[in-house]
Parts: sequence; C-alpha cells; structure tokens
Amino acid sequence: MSETTKKPEEPLKEAADACLLRESNEEKDAVAESMAESEVSSAEPLAAEEHLVEEEEQEEDFEMESESEDSDLDSGDEEWDLEPEPPARRPKRTESEGIEETMEAWKGTDEEDVEPEPLTFRPARTPGTQLLQGVSYTYLELFQSFLPNSILQTVVINTNKYGKEKHTDWKEITLKDLYSYLSMRIYMGLLRMVSLPDYWNVSDPYNHPFPASVISARKFSLIATSIQMSDPEDDLANSKKKGTADYDRLCKIKPMYEELRKTCQACYHPRQNIAVDERVVQSKAPPGRMLYVEIEQNKRDLKICVLADSSNGYTWDFTVFEGRINNQSEKGLGYDTVMDLVRPTVLGTGYNLYLDHFYTSPTLFLDLLEKGIGACGNIRSIRLGSHRRKSGQLENKSVRGSIRWIREGPIVFVQWKDARDVLMCSTVHKAHGEETVQKKKRDLDGQWAVKSIAVPPARQDYNTNVSDAPIGCYSALREAKKWYRSFFYHFVDIAVANAFILHQELARAKGERMITQTAFREALVLELQAAGTPVRARQTVPRSPSQDGDACPDAGGAGKDAPAPALVPAPNPASGGMHIPTYFATDGTNGRKKCVLCHRKTPLGCSNCDKALCFVATRDCYKKWHTLHNP
Repeated sequence: MSETTKKPEEPLKEAADACLLRESNEEKDAVAESMAESEVSSAEPLAAEEHLVEEEEQEEDFEMESESEDSDLDSGDEEWDLEPEPPARRPKRTESEGIEETMEAWKGTDEEDVEPEPLTFRPARTPGTQLLQGVSYTYLELFQSFLPNSILQTVVINTNKYGKEKHTDWKEITLKDLYSYLSMRIYMGLLRMVSLPDYWNVSDPYNHPFPASVISARKFSLIATSIQMSDPEDDLANSKKKGTADYDRLCKIKPMYEELRKTCQACYHPRQNIAVDERVVQSKAPPGRMLYVEIEQNKRDLKICVLADSSNGYTWDFTVFEGRINNQSEKGLGYDTVMDLVRPTVLGTGYNLYLDHFYTSPTLFLDLLEKGIGACGNIRSIRLGSHRRKSGQLENKSVRGSIRWIREGPIVFVQWKDARDVLMCSTVHKAHGEETVQKKKRDLDGQWAVKSIAVPPARQDYNTNVSDAPIGCYSALREAKKWYRSFFYHFVDIAVANAFILHQELARAKGERMITQTAFREALVLELQAAGTPVRARQTVPRSPSQDGDACPDAGGAGKDAPAPALVPAPNPASGGMHIPTYFATDGTNGRKKCVLCHRKTPLGCSNCDKALCFVATRDCYKKWHTLHNP
C-alpha cells in the first residue's frame, strides 16, 4: 500500500472536525445576533436624546453637531432596518426668553404712560360754514346749496329718456315736477304710512288732503319707477364693458354722486375732531350685487363710508363701498377707504380722526401720523400682532374698569374691562388718566347701584366723537327695487341733513333761535311744494266701505266706477253760509284741536266748514284750506 493512501479512520475524523467547526460557527452567529438586538433596543432612546441635544446646542457649537451627525452616519448601517425615530419634543423655554417677555408684558395703571405731544391744528380753510355771513337763506336755498338746479336738471333729462323707453304713456316731466316729487318724498319721512296709496286716500280714517295738493298719485308712481341719475345710453355702453378693467360699477349713480361730494365739501369745513363711519342704505335689489354689507343681517343692504364732523354730524365726504376690487392695495380695503377720504391737501393737518374697528390698524395709524393726522379707534384683537401672546392681559375674572396697556412707539394699545373686553388703539391719547364713567353694577345683595369706574381717555373720546348724521327716522328712503335709486334717496337725505346743520350754524352765528329738525323739514316741504308744479287737488267725497263694498279705491279715494263729486262742505245754518274764523272755546289753551292741514294744536277754525285751522302769521292754514277746497 502506498503512503498516499488514506486510512479508513481519517474520513470520519475529518467529518467530525467539520461538524464541530460548523457548530462553533453557529454559536458565534447566535451570540452576534443577540448582541445586535441588544444594541438595537438601546439605540432608540439614545437617538432621541441625541436629537434633543443637537437642537439645544445648535447655535452654540456647530462643530459638535457635525461630529454627532457623522457618528450617526457611521452607525446608520446597523440601524438601517429600524423604525423611524419619534418626533422630538419642543425644547423648554430658556430663562433669557422668560425675562424678555416679562419686560414687554402689558402694564397696569400703577405705571404711568407718556402723554403724546398734541398736533398743531392747521385746517385748509376756516372751520365752519362757508356760506356768506349776514345773508338770510331760505330753507329751499340751503337745500339747493347741495343739490343745485344743474344737478336736478340732469336728473330730469335722464328720467325723461328712461321713462320714454319703459312707459308708453310717459309725459315729460319738468324741474318743477321734480320739486313736487321731492317735496312728497321728504313729507313721507315725516308721516309714515303702510303703503304709498294710503297717502292719497281721503276716506276715513286717512283723509290726508296735503299729498293730493302736491302731486297726483299717478305722476308720483311714474317718477318713482323711472328716476334716473345717469344717461341710459352711457349705461348701455358701460354694460358692454362688463368683465373688463374699463367697466364702471358706479356708472348709474356717478353724475349725482360726484357733484354732491363737491358741494358738501364746498359749503362747509370740518372742525378738529372728525370720524369715519359706515352707513347702511336699505334696498330691495336682488342678491348678487357688489355693494352689499358683508356682516349686516340683511344681505341686500348697501353701504357707504362717510367722513363727518364729530361736533354736528355734517357729512363732509363719502364714498360708496364697492367691495373687494382688483385695484385694492395690499394694506386692505379699510386702509384704502380712509386714505381716499382723509386728504391733508384738501382737509388740512392736525385733525383727530376716530375710526371703527373695520378700519383701525397700526399701519394705517402710522401712515396717518406721518401726514399730520392723529387717529383713535377700537381695534380687533387679531391686529395686535405679537402683543396678543404677551402676559399681563385682562382675564375673565378681572374687575370691571380694569385697564391694561402697552405702548409701541407713538401707538398705545389699551385693554379695558367693561361688560366685555374693549380694545383701543390711539396715537393722540395716553393709556390711562383720571376719567371715570357711571355704570350700573349689582351689589352683593342683588341691588343695582350706580358706581364710577375708570375709563381710558381714548374710549371716552371715541364715544363722544363718533356720531351719526341727523337723518334717523326722517329718512326719505323707502326700499327701492333698484339699488341706484336707493342711493338717490339717500343722497337727498344727505342734502337735507346738511342743509339743516348749516341752518343751525348760521342761526348760532347770528344769535337767533334755532328750530328743530322736524320744523325744518316741514318748512322745506312747503317751500318745495311752492316751487313745484301747482296741482289742483282732486275733490272727492270720502266713501265708506258700506258704499263701495270691497272695491279698491284709487288715488283719489273713490271707487273706480264712481264719479267724483265736488267736496263742498255743507253750509252751517248758524253762520249764515259765511266762512268766518271762530274760537272753539273761551279758553284758548284747553279748547284747542288739531289742524286738519299741519296737525298742530289750534284754538281756531272755520265756522262754516267746522274744521280746525291755524290762523297765524307763520301758518296760515285757514287760507290754504279754503283755496284748496274752493268753497
């Protein structure tokens, strides 16, 4: 047997050695796997801790961060199959940040504020009326100062054009007809009725002879449905531009709108305190217009923004709210509106402007202050910026009358606890002072008592200087189906209210007695009636429901098929058929009755007509009645 030949034991030995080697390798692999699992279980919290450390030390040591990132990359081969790390927790606020916030927190009344330096008042013209002093103006002349014949004649021309297109039986109106129409409109603001035909209804219990003496019901209805401020041809040309940049949304009101703004500024110049506010114009126009109020309950209401004198409510300038349009600046609609109304080149400098929260913003106040205009107004909390998150603000349990404030340069922000939290912003006031206000407060026993609480100067002046024009319940507006006609009636209201304010200014300058707004409007109605087209009232005998049945009376008050007999009062035998003024009783105070024309108390009447009529120098209703009814 050769030496290279292997013995039979050697293959068995080699197999045993291979088996032992395989087992030892498997044991080593198991140990390695167990060690890897232990490393994986300890790697997750370690990675989260390293992530937090990296965020806290990011700004302090950039090199250490780079080294930690490199170490993460080196160990990433072993953690390749692990789940993603959980999001890191927000690092705690450092001590330096807490100290900085405490220094900028809201302050209380125990810390004094700096009194702003008052602005020098330099108006462009002498404040007050710009009419000639020493001249006696009639009520109609004051009204014509705002709506002169040139404006009204334009309305007459455009109304005739529109009426011919819409009505087959249209008869051209004149300027006198428009005066009669305006007289009736202002009269409707004094005496409210449920429906328009009721004004011409002479049957009981209505029986109002005055409307029929001003204008007939048919002519009034035709003018009301055809009143037009713009040329219909211009409206047609403008409607073809809809959807383009050349389209004018205010084309239908622009002729009267622009001229009224000029006359309001020419007749008067405001005093130092002025206000920008919103007015709502009611309308029955269908939805979809661009002029609607966004927050008001009625979505069909229209809105105009007004710059008024705070001392008397005079409307010095106004602009129609067009909504969010394409040429709006980045600073917002409220900013653009105020900048359009407040023009120092025309108005002057040194004015104190009071605003609503829709317009108030720190950016607007700073820009106004650069132009020499101080501002004050309530502000929305969202416009406080970073001050909303600072400590020291009012809490729900704060006592009524508590004040917190913070100043940012020339602007001071004030929080005041009333029935609700009030936020104010001003560049002309200090944060707090000695001002107080009377408020009702319930005691511990449940009894109401009047107590004085502190009020910020900005809030007190804001409540004093934000006032509406003297229109109120005297408005000539009755909701129109066309939005531009609603504006026409509101323009008439502005002219009447401003004319009344000018009357007060002139009477105060002369030392004369000032009349009330009701008396002013009554006198203006009569002067417009005299300037209008004379109308012979339709004289009819009132019919009772038993005579007419369910027939609807026409404008004169009689049935449609019934003739109109003359309204001649039955002669009184005691007077011998003569119309003689007579007293109702020996006591002129207790025996007075209401005049059938002006509805004021009078002790006199006609002995033959048995009607109470005024017979004084300023109200000769006796003559008007007998001229009207032609006895």
